[in-house]
Amino acid sequence: MELKFFDTISELDQYAAQLFATTLANKPHAALGLATGSTPVGIYGKIIEMYQRGEISFRDATTFNLDEYVGLPPEHDQSYAYYMKQHLFAHIDLPGKQAHLPKGTAPDLAAECKEYDRMLEEQPVDIQLLGLGHNGHIGFNEPNGELQGGTHIVELKEETREANARFFGSLDEVPKQAVTMGVGSILKARTVLLVVKGADKAEIVKRALTGPITTECPASLLQTHANVIVLLDKEAGRLL
Repeated sequence: MELKFFDTISELDQYAAQLFATTLANKPHAALGLATGSTPVGIYGKIIEMYQRGEISFRDATTFNLDEYVGLPPEHDQSYAYYMKQHLFAHIDLPGKQAHLPKGTAPDLAAECKEYDRMLEEQPVDIQLLGLGHNGHIGFNEPNGELQGGTHIVELKEETREANARFFGSLDEVPKQAVTMGVGSILKARTVLLVVKGADKAEIVKRALTGPITTECPASLLQTHANVIVLLDKEAGRLL
Protein backbone atom coordinates (compact mmCIF):
# COMPACT_ATOMS: atom_id res chain seq x y z
CA MET A 1 0.00 0.00 0.00
CA GLU A 2 1.39 3.36 -1.08
CA LEU A 3 0.38 6.40 0.97
CA LYS A 4 0.78 9.96 -0.30
CA PHE A 5 0.03 13.12 1.68
CA PHE A 6 -0.78 16.50 0.13
CA ASP A 7 -0.64 20.04 1.47
CA THR A 8 -3.48 21.22 -0.77
CA ILE A 9 -6.60 19.65 -2.25
CA SER A 10 -5.62 20.99 -5.67
CA GLU A 11 -2.32 19.09 -5.59
CA LEU A 12 -4.11 15.93 -4.52
CA ASP A 13 -6.70 16.25 -7.28
CA GLN A 14 -4.00 16.88 -9.90
CA TYR A 15 -2.03 13.82 -8.80
CA ALA A 16 -5.12 11.62 -9.02
CA ALA A 17 -6.03 13.00 -12.45
CA GLN A 18 -2.50 12.31 -13.66
CA LEU A 19 -2.79 8.66 -12.58
CA PHE A 20 -5.80 8.31 -14.87
CA ALA A 21 -3.97 10.11 -17.68
CA THR A 22 -0.98 7.81 -17.31
CA THR A 23 -3.24 4.75 -17.32
CA LEU A 24 -4.81 5.88 -20.60
CA ALA A 25 -1.46 6.82 -22.14
CA ASN A 26 -0.19 3.31 -21.46
CA LYS A 27 -3.47 1.61 -22.40
CA PRO A 28 -5.94 3.74 -24.42
CA HIS A 29 -8.64 1.04 -24.16
CA ALA A 30 -8.36 0.83 -20.37
CA ALA A 31 -11.35 0.18 -18.13
CA LEU A 32 -11.69 2.94 -15.55
CA GLY A 33 -13.60 2.47 -12.32
CA LEU A 34 -15.31 5.69 -11.26
CA ALA A 35 -16.89 7.01 -8.08
CA THR A 36 -19.32 9.75 -7.12
CA GLY A 37 -19.87 12.02 -4.12
CA SER A 38 -17.98 15.16 -3.14
CA THR A 39 -14.50 13.59 -3.10
CA PRO A 40 -14.01 13.06 -6.88
CA VAL A 41 -15.43 16.40 -8.07
CA GLY A 42 -12.07 18.17 -8.09
CA ILE A 43 -10.37 15.18 -9.68
CA TYR A 44 -12.88 15.17 -12.52
CA GLY A 45 -12.35 18.91 -12.91
CA LYS A 46 -8.60 18.36 -13.40
CA ILE A 47 -9.28 15.53 -15.86
CA ILE A 48 -11.54 17.81 -17.90
CA GLU A 49 -8.81 20.46 -17.98
CA MET A 50 -6.33 17.87 -19.23
CA TYR A 51 -8.78 16.77 -21.92
CA GLN A 52 -9.35 20.36 -23.01
CA ARG A 53 -5.59 20.82 -23.37
CA GLY A 54 -5.45 17.73 -25.59
CA GLU A 55 -3.44 15.71 -23.05
CA ILE A 56 -5.95 12.89 -22.60
CA SER A 57 -8.63 11.09 -24.62
CA PHE A 58 -11.36 8.66 -23.63
CA ARG A 59 -12.38 7.59 -27.14
CA ASP A 60 -11.27 4.00 -26.64
CA ALA A 61 -11.80 3.75 -22.87
CA THR A 62 -14.60 2.09 -20.94
CA THR A 63 -15.90 3.23 -17.58
CA PHE A 64 -17.68 1.39 -14.79
CA ASN A 65 -19.24 3.26 -11.90
CA LEU A 66 -19.39 1.77 -8.44
CA ASP A 67 -23.04 2.25 -7.68
CA GLU A 68 -26.42 3.84 -8.25
CA TYR A 69 -29.47 4.54 -6.12
CA VAL A 70 -32.42 2.18 -6.53
CA GLY A 71 -35.44 3.94 -7.95
CA LEU A 72 -33.81 7.09 -9.30
CA PRO A 73 -34.01 7.46 -13.11
CA PRO A 74 -30.88 8.71 -14.90
CA GLU A 75 -32.41 12.16 -15.43
CA HIS A 76 -33.05 12.67 -11.69
CA ASP A 77 -30.65 15.35 -10.50
CA GLN A 78 -29.45 13.19 -7.60
CA SER A 79 -28.90 10.00 -9.59
CA TYR A 80 -25.30 9.05 -10.10
CA ALA A 81 -25.88 8.84 -13.85
CA TYR A 82 -26.81 12.55 -13.75
CA TYR A 83 -23.83 13.31 -11.50
CA MET A 84 -21.41 11.66 -13.91
CA LYS A 85 -22.86 13.52 -16.88
CA GLN A 86 -22.62 16.87 -15.08
CA HIS A 87 -19.15 16.39 -13.59
CA LEU A 88 -17.36 14.42 -16.32
CA PHE A 89 -19.10 12.71 -19.22
CA ALA A 90 -20.59 15.82 -20.85
CA HIS A 91 -17.12 17.38 -21.01
CA ILE A 92 -14.97 14.60 -22.50
CA ASP A 93 -14.95 12.38 -25.61
CA LEU A 94 -16.07 9.14 -23.96
CA PRO A 95 -18.69 7.47 -26.21
CA GLY A 96 -21.95 7.05 -24.31
CA LYS A 97 -22.15 3.32 -25.03
CA GLN A 98 -18.80 2.86 -23.24
CA ALA A 99 -19.97 4.42 -19.96
CA HIS A 100 -21.56 1.91 -17.59
CA LEU A 101 -23.46 2.41 -14.34
CA PRO A 102 -25.73 -0.05 -12.56
CA LYS A 103 -29.34 0.66 -13.54
CA GLY A 104 -31.24 1.44 -10.37
CA THR A 105 -34.56 1.41 -12.23
CA ALA A 106 -34.05 -1.97 -13.90
CA PRO A 107 -37.26 -4.05 -13.74
CA ASP A 108 -35.22 -7.05 -12.57
CA LEU A 109 -32.50 -5.80 -10.24
CA ALA A 110 -31.07 -9.27 -9.63
CA ALA A 111 -30.60 -9.74 -13.37
CA GLU A 112 -29.06 -6.26 -13.61
CA CYS A 113 -26.51 -7.22 -10.93
CA LYS A 114 -25.56 -10.39 -12.81
CA GLU A 115 -25.19 -8.47 -16.08
CA TYR A 116 -22.96 -5.87 -14.42
CA ASP A 117 -20.73 -8.61 -13.02
CA ARG A 118 -20.55 -10.21 -16.47
CA MET A 119 -19.31 -6.95 -17.97
CA LEU A 120 -16.74 -6.53 -15.20
CA GLU A 121 -15.46 -10.06 -15.77
CA GLU A 122 -15.25 -9.39 -19.51
CA GLN A 123 -13.27 -6.18 -19.06
CA PRO A 124 -11.48 -6.02 -15.69
CA VAL A 125 -10.98 -2.55 -14.25
CA ASP A 126 -7.47 -1.15 -14.64
CA ILE A 127 -7.76 1.61 -12.02
CA GLN A 128 -10.62 1.94 -9.54
CA LEU A 129 -11.28 5.27 -7.84
CA LEU A 130 -12.75 5.06 -4.34
CA GLY A 131 -13.85 7.47 -1.68
CA LEU A 132 -14.29 6.45 1.95
CA GLY A 133 -17.49 6.65 3.97
CA HIS A 134 -17.46 7.73 7.60
CA ASN A 135 -18.40 4.19 8.62
CA GLY A 136 -15.77 2.61 6.37
CA HIS A 137 -17.98 1.84 3.41
CA ILE A 138 -16.53 1.69 -0.10
CA GLY A 139 -18.98 1.92 -2.95
CA PHE A 140 -22.17 1.31 -1.03
CA ASN A 141 -20.77 -1.76 0.74
CA GLU A 142 -21.92 -1.05 4.27
CA PRO A 143 -20.41 -2.51 7.48
CA ASN A 144 -21.90 -5.93 8.10
CA GLY A 145 -21.16 -9.33 9.55
CA GLU A 146 -20.54 -10.53 6.02
CA LEU A 147 -20.17 -8.84 2.63
CA GLN A 148 -21.15 -9.89 -0.87
CA GLY A 149 -18.41 -10.17 -3.45
CA GLY A 150 -20.40 -9.32 -6.56
CA THR A 151 -22.76 -6.55 -7.57
CA HIS A 152 -25.80 -6.56 -5.31
CA ILE A 153 -28.65 -4.57 -3.80
CA VAL A 154 -27.82 -3.03 -0.43
CA GLU A 155 -29.94 -1.49 2.31
CA LEU A 156 -28.33 1.85 3.10
CA LYS A 157 -27.49 2.50 6.73
CA GLU A 158 -29.16 5.48 8.37
CA GLU A 159 -25.81 7.24 8.85
CA THR A 160 -25.09 6.89 5.13
CA ARG A 161 -28.49 8.29 4.21
CA GLU A 162 -28.00 11.15 6.67
CA ALA A 163 -24.57 11.93 5.18
CA ASN A 164 -26.13 12.08 1.70
CA ALA A 165 -29.22 14.01 2.78
CA ARG A 166 -27.39 17.30 2.13
CA PHE A 167 -27.74 16.59 -1.59
CA PHE A 168 -31.52 16.08 -1.33
CA GLY A 169 -34.36 18.26 -0.08
CA SER A 170 -34.72 16.14 3.06
CA LEU A 171 -33.71 12.79 4.55
CA ASP A 172 -37.05 11.34 3.46
CA GLU A 173 -36.07 11.87 -0.18
CA VAL A 174 -32.85 9.84 0.11
CA PRO A 175 -33.36 6.35 -1.34
CA LYS A 176 -33.12 3.48 1.12
CA GLN A 177 -31.45 1.07 -1.32
CA ALA A 178 -28.66 1.13 -3.86
CA VAL A 179 -27.07 -1.20 -6.38
CA THR A 180 -23.34 -1.46 -5.75
CA MET A 181 -20.28 -3.30 -6.96
CA GLY A 182 -19.28 -5.77 -4.30
CA VAL A 183 -15.99 -5.66 -2.43
CA GLY A 184 -14.87 -8.72 -4.39
CA SER A 185 -15.36 -6.85 -7.66
CA ILE A 186 -13.52 -3.80 -6.31
CA LEU A 187 -10.58 -5.94 -5.23
CA LYS A 188 -10.26 -7.37 -8.76
CA ALA A 189 -9.17 -3.97 -10.09
CA ARG A 190 -5.52 -3.95 -11.10
CA THR A 191 -4.94 -0.71 -9.17
CA VAL A 192 -7.13 0.75 -6.43
CA LEU A 193 -6.95 4.50 -5.86
CA LEU A 194 -8.41 5.51 -2.49
CA VAL A 195 -8.86 9.26 -2.03
CA VAL A 196 -9.80 10.76 1.32
CA LYS A 197 -10.17 14.41 2.26
CA GLY A 198 -11.01 16.21 5.50
CA ALA A 199 -10.40 16.04 9.23
CA ASP A 200 -13.73 14.27 9.80
CA LYS A 201 -12.32 11.22 7.98
CA ALA A 202 -9.10 10.92 10.02
CA GLU A 203 -10.43 8.30 12.46
CA ILE A 204 -11.88 6.02 9.79
CA VAL A 205 -8.72 6.40 7.66
CA LYS A 206 -6.63 5.09 10.54
CA ARG A 207 -9.06 2.25 11.20
CA ALA A 208 -9.31 1.28 7.53
CA LEU A 209 -5.59 1.34 6.79
CA THR A 210 -4.02 0.15 10.05
CA GLY A 211 -6.79 -1.59 11.98
CA PRO A 212 -7.94 -5.20 11.81
CA ILE A 213 -9.26 -6.48 8.49
CA THR A 214 -12.97 -6.92 9.07
CA THR A 215 -16.24 -6.71 7.17
CA GLU A 216 -17.37 -4.30 9.88
CA CYS A 217 -15.02 -1.82 8.17
CA PRO A 218 -15.26 -2.73 4.49
CA ALA A 219 -12.39 -0.43 3.47
CA SER A 220 -10.03 -2.45 5.70
CA LEU A 221 -10.26 -5.24 3.10
CA LEU A 222 -8.18 -3.03 0.82
CA GLN A 223 -5.22 -4.05 2.99
CA THR A 224 -5.34 -7.41 1.18
CA HIS A 225 -4.88 -5.83 -2.28
CA ALA A 226 -1.45 -5.88 -3.92
CA ASN A 227 -1.61 -2.42 -5.50
CA VAL A 228 -3.43 0.26 -3.50
CA ILE A 229 -2.55 3.95 -3.76
CA VAL A 230 -3.96 6.15 -1.00
CA LEU A 231 -4.10 9.92 -1.47
CA LEU A 232 -4.74 11.96 1.66
CA ASP A 233 -4.85 15.62 2.49
CA LYS A 234 -3.05 16.57 5.71
CA GLU A 235 -6.22 16.56 7.79
CA ALA A 236 -7.45 13.14 6.66
CA GLY A 237 -4.01 11.64 7.26
CA ARG A 238 -3.23 13.34 10.57
CA LEU A 239 -3.54 10.17 12.68
CA LEU A 240 -1.20 8.03 10.54
